[in-house]
Amino acid sequence: MTVTADLAMVNLDSSDPVAHAGFYSRVLGWEITHSQAEYAMISKEGISVGFGLVPGYTPPAWPDETAGKRYHLDLYVDDLTVAEKEFVAAGAAKPEFQPGGERWVVLIDPIGQPFCICPRRQD
Repeated sequence: MTVTADLAMVNLDSSDPVAHAGFYSRVLGWEITHSQAEYAMISKEGISVGFGLVPGYTPPAWPDETAGKRYHLDLYVDDLTVAEKEFVAAGAAKPEFQPGGERWVVLIDPIGQPFCICPRRQD
């Protein structure tokens, strides 16, 4: 391949972009750089994540293996237990099914999309 691209940003489908961006802004400590009902964005150090309104958006069921998985974010944290408590207080939910054992924790964001918290790498 002779041509390569640079990732400009990640855009995620959402039923409520403002709330979705607000949740991840709080969880990641990123700034909300755009906020409208149809589209919201968070950014930090030149990296952005956008949340676009999709009418009729339905989040995936967890852990429904027959449904297509859309995406999930893996987030590094210093302490899984502390992060889980804080993220649940911010609006996340912890499903019963946890495939990672003690290696990571699956949480569900306020619009129903799974994400994982993982211990920060020590290398």
